[in-house]
Amino acid sequence: MVCRSDMKCSAVIFLIFSTFCACSKIPHEIVYVVGCFVNGSAEVQFEYDGEEMLYVDFQQKEIVYTVPTFLNPDPSLFFTGLSIIRDAEQNGMLCKAATEVAATMLKNIPDKEDPPDSILYSSEEVELGVENSLICFVNNFFPPSINVIWTKNGDVVSEGVSLSRYYPSDSQPLTFRQFSTLTFTPKQGDVYSCTVEHPALERPNTRIWEVDLGHPSIGLDIYCGVGLTVALLGVATGTFLITKRRFGH
Repeated sequence: MVCRSDMKCSAVIFLIFSTFCACSKIPHEIVYVVGCFVNGSAEVQFEYDGEEMLYVDFQQKEIVYTVPTFLNPDPSLFFTGLSIIRDAEQNGMLCKAATEVAATMLKNIPDKEDPPDSILYSSEEVELGVENSLICFVNNFFPPSINVIWTKNGDVVSEGVSLSRYYPSDSQPLTFRQFSTLTFTPKQGDVYSCTVEHPALERPNTRIWEVDLGHPSIGLDIYCGVGLTVALLGVATGTFLITKRRFGH
């Protein structure tokens, strides 16, 4: 049992399976990660030097590479001969058993929710008429249940919108982060918004971004300031089982 000073308590199991690759002069580390959740679901992924390389899609029963397979060397070559999907399914069964035990241990402790923080910025320096992307970064929330709504000039937008998977937060333990992106072509005066809905918020959290080249753009500065801290493919190392509760008074 792990407890923080604000009386949030969580059952956390860390199992780290790693190996060192000596195929070059510089040593590299490959880490196998299994995440177990209280609803009985599981996540399985591989990291290479701290960056996610692939994860297993349990519904489709397939491997999804999160780095381009055309990289040299081809990242899939690292896993030749490994029974990744079969092992993932076995670990998923272990997750279900482990979470049932954890749920029994903590069933009398009320849920604790953490509201998300969010920022909205452009991925590149803005030029009128040149395709770009807006990134809505949502961080430090629990449980992992987020709804993101995009608008352009007050109208809801669905085309060009994508949503990442949930990742463990780098800045606050036992919380999550997620990205939503909107592909757009800047036009002077257009106003975009990103609205985040979460159970811990009393009201939806909305961020506004306006195309205004009459002032110096700060989109790229914000993006660089966030840097590797919010790397799109970064994930926490280890196997984790998290159920988050708070003792009642």
